[in-house]
Amino acid sequence: MIDFFKELFEYGHHFNQMLAEVIANREKEMPEKAVVLFSHILNAHQVWNNRIIFSENLHEVWDIQQAHELSKIDQKNYAHSLQILEKIDLTTEINYLNTKGLPFKNTVRDIMFHVVNHSTHHRGQISTIFRQNGIEPLVMDYIFYKRK
Repeated sequence: MIDFFKELFEYGHHFNQMLAEVIANREKEMPEKAVVLFSHILNAHQVWNNRIIFSENLHEVWDIQQAHELSKIDQKNYAHSLQILEKIDLTTEINYLNTKGLPFKNTVRDIMFHVVNHSTHHRGQISTIFRQNGIEPLVMDYIFYKRK
């Protein structure tokens, strides 16, 4: 199971890095909503990682990141997730407060899957925004990634 999660995070990291490059290289023409959503992907990933290890967040989930910082933030999130997968049992239950301050409890496995799923969902939204604004979206399907 850990190896599968590593593959999923590698897949997400691969396309996050590609998106970060497109956004940085086309910053002047980039729709704000695409930057907002990509920042949200990265911020939420950081928040979830920090919930697992009971650490303070560097960013709120809807903070907007600078285009030139996106790749570095993603790299840190990816490395942090891999460390979590190596060090913390997936069945460990984590007590945390959501962004509204409400208490919840989930397993590390469920949280990590949520991070992957949440990121994929918003990358799909970014693809739609790209297409609507004349920017060719990246082909980011998992199966295409695995065919390489």
